[in-house]
Amino acid sequence: MKKVAIVGCGAYMDTTYGCPGEWRCLAAARRGEGKFKEAHEVVAFVKCQCPGRAVLPTLAMSLKMADEKPDVVHLSTCLVKPKPGCPYIEPEKLAAMIEKQTGLPVVMETHDYH
Repeated sequence: MKKVAIVGCGAYMDTTYGCPGEWRCLAAARRGEGKFKEAHEVVAFVKCQCPGRAVLPTLAMSLKMADEKPDVVHLSTCLVKPKPGCPYIEPEKLAAMIEKQTGLPVVMETHDYH
């Protein structure tokens, strides 16, 4: 089974504004739905907190401490398609930064649940 690290939008999760929490990302990974082509084991889940400065070091520490290393990183749907949009960083730029830092592929979005 492939392993995944998920980066979610902390503002959405903490306020439940448009996202009731990470359960949709976790369900999609477990079921192999949405942007997951097969079931994945979640080995890390990191919140991006406004203004996003800590997400890269937090992700790096999470990956360092994970018992099993991920094969891929997914940016959550609420991080990639927030409404209103994130005023701090474009998801594509964040994905490129994560790929550069970790060497792991980054997939945009996790699920398509409404």
